[in-house]
Amino acid sequence: MATIEHRTILEAPPERVFALLERVEDFVDYSDLIERIEPLGEGRYRWHVHAVRMDWTFEVAITEHQPPEVLAWESLSGVWNRGRYRLTPVPEGTEVALTLEYEIHNRLVEKAVKRAVTPLVNRVSQQILDRVAARL
Repeated sequence: MATIEHRTILEAPPERVFALLERVEDFVDYSDLIERIEPLGEGRYRWHVHAVRMDWTFEVAITEHQPPEVLAWESLSGVWNRGRYRLTPVPEGTEVALTLEYEIHNRLVEKAVKRAVTPLVNRVSQQILDRVAARL
């Protein structure tokens, strides 16, 4: 299983940051790689992403929703993944920590994907957080 972690500080209180992060369908506005997000009801979403010259579709379910501290999800289809945003108040505003785990069952493919995905996820995460910061 591969893990990617990303941290940043946003100059706003956790409640304001969380209010934007919990609006999952708006993530399409936060990254150029996310083409569409379909709400499926009951905390489930179908994501359509174009990355590494490929189209990826996967469904996720929100598994933890504890405003304004934690928002977590796990995939229901596609490449297995789970992620968690943890928000912590700091003097400058809010530290946002993203942890993303994923698993690919083919070692050769996993090595190739890891080389491409780690910088890609970091880029998307930074885009999302930069655009969230701009909306604050």
